[in-house]
Amino acid sequence: MTDPQDAIDAESATRTRQRDSRISERTAGEVQEGVPFIGAGPGDPGLLTVTGRELVEAADLVVHAGSLVNSELLEEYCADAEQVSSVGKDLEELIPLMRDAYRNGRNVVRLHSGDPAVYGAALEQMDALEHEGVPTYIVPGVTSAFAASATLRTQLTLNGVANHVAFTRPQGKTLDPDEDHIGEFVEMGDVTTCIYLGTHAVDETMDRLLAEGHDPDTPVTVIYHASWPDEDVIEGTIATIGEKVDAAGYRASALVVIGEAAQGTGYERSYLYGDWANGGSNESEADD
Repeated sequence: MTDPQDAIDAESATRTRQRDSRISERTAGEVQEGVPFIGAGPGDPGLLTVTGRELVEAADLVVHAGSLVNSELLEEYCADAEQVSSVGKDLEELIPLMRDAYRNGRNVVRLHSGDPAVYGAALEQMDALEHEGVPTYIVPGVTSAFAASATLRTQLTLNGVANHVAFTRPQGKTLDPDEDHIGEFVEMGDVTTCIYLGTHAVDETMDRLLAEGHDPDTPVTVIYHASWPDEDVIEGTIATIGEKVDAAGYRASALVVIGEAAQGTGYERSYLYGDWANGGSNESEADD
C-alpha cells in the first residue's frame, strides 16, 4: 500500500491539474460505484437519509465512527453486516481494510457521524482509497447544528438578527490560537456561531471572549447529544454558560451556539411572505 500521506499529496496534486470528470457526470443524490462515505446524521436513526439507509442495509462491511453513531442505527440497519469501529485506528489500518474488502467484492460503507463535510476527515480517507484504485463518493447527512436548530424550534438565520452562520471550533491541540476566529464571529453581531468539538473547552472559550471585551450577556446555548434520547439543552450567556456546562458534567458531544438566533426572538418579518411576495423577483426568494 502507498503511504497514506503520499497518496493524499498525489491526489491533491491531480486535482490542481484537472477536474474530476465525476463532478459533471454525477449528482450528490446518486448511488455510484465505490465506497460511499455516508453521513449518519446527528444521532436519531430517523435522520439518516433514505439513500444512506439503503446503502447501509445492503452493506457487507460497515466501518463506523464508534459511539458517535447511534447503536440503534447500527442495530436497525446494519445487523447483517460486519461492523468495525474506526475509533483508535489510523489510515494505515483503515485503508487496507476497506480496500481489500472492496476488491473481494464486498459492499463497503464508511459511516461518519453528522455530515462528512463538517469536521469529518473524510477526504484524506477518500484520497488514500482512490490512490489504491478504489472509487469513493459522499452521501450527505444532517449535521448537528441543524438538529440543534430543530430542537430549539428556531432558525440559524433570522431576518434582522443573524444573516450569517459560522461553523467553527476552538483552539486546542489541533488548532493554534491564531486560527481561532470565534471572537471575530461574535464581534460581527449578526452571526450565529456554531462551535463543534468544543464541549470540553466551553469555560476557556468563554473566558477568552470575556477577556476580549465581548458582551457578557450575549446568549449562548449548548445542545448536548442533539436528537439522541438523552438530549439536553443548557441556556446561558457568555458569562454563565461555562459554569453551567461544568455542573452538568458534559465534556464531549455537545454543540455550542452563540447568538440571539438560538432564542428565536427579536426577528423581523421576512419579505418572502409579505406584500413584496406579489411583486418581487425570484432572485430574492432566499432573502428571508
